[in-house]
Order: sequence, then structure tokens, then C-alpha cells
Amino acid sequence: MEQWEIQRGGGVCAGSNRQLEPGEEYFAALIDKKDSFERVDYCCEYWDEHQPEVFSFWKTQVPLPSQKKKLFVDDSVLINLFERLAEEKDQLKINFRFVLALILMRKRLLKYEDTDRRDNQEIWQMRFVRETDIHQVINPHLDDEQIQQVSQELSAILHAEL
Repeated sequence: MEQWEIQRGGGVCAGSNRQLEPGEEYFAALIDKKDSFERVDYCCEYWDEHQPEVFSFWKTQVPLPSQKKKLFVDDSVLINLFERLAEEKDQLKINFRFVLALILMRKRLLKYEDTDRRDNQEIWQMRFVRETDIHQVINPHLDDEQIQQVSQELSAILHAEL
């Protein structure tokens, strides 16, 4: 299985090269590089002025030195990324979306409804709790090691800590 090269936020605005300060709000973003995602961070001033083109983003805050580390982004970011990946055809992104679906199921935000089989693929029919729209998720039949690898990559991308 291919591995994505994803860096964590480096504490520097990708647009202005300014150091982000503890307690400062900033935008963490994913840029679609076709066969991978690149994580970049932007200070609010740069973001507001330049509106960089990104695949997905979320607003977060540089932790204070005394602050407990935040382990993951909020649920709305996970849901947004899951929905944005719906039409992707790249196998790595299909794997990524499948693992996101598993995480959302574990968080009891996404429910499995049924399975369709077409074109030699198993497609899970899923819906968000309290919603009726069905989301189709390709099951890429990842083994435990592959799921762990994609989960680690997901964590590296979305980890809110700088």
C-alpha cells in the first residue's frame, strides 16, 4: 500500500512565514496534490486577505504551553472531509474516506444501512444520524495493518496540535 507523506503543522503561516503564537487562532488546511494531501497552516490575517484555494480547512488555535493537548479536530471537520471525498476516484482517497467512515461510525455519527454490490465493488449505504440522505462508501477491503496505516495518516493530517 502506498503511504502519504504528510507533515504536521509547523507553527508557521504558510503564506506569510510568520510564526504562529500560543493562543493564536489560525486556519489549518488540506491542499489536494492529486495523489495526496498536503497540510498547511495560515494565520487569520493571511487567510482573510488572500483566501487561499484549499480542499478542506478548519479553524483552530495554537495551544498554550500549559494547555492540555488536543488530540483531534472536531466532528464537523471530519464530516466535512468525509463529504468532500465522496466523488474521489483515487484509491488512496477511497481508503482515506473508508477509514473516516469507520471513525464516524465509532463516534455514532454515521450509521450503516445496507450493502450494494456492483462492478466488483462492495458499496456501503450509510447515513448520518438524524438525516435521511444516503452516502455511498466503497469498502476497499483493507486489512488491519492497512486500516492502522490510513488511521495514522489521518491523524497526522488532522491533528490539531502544532
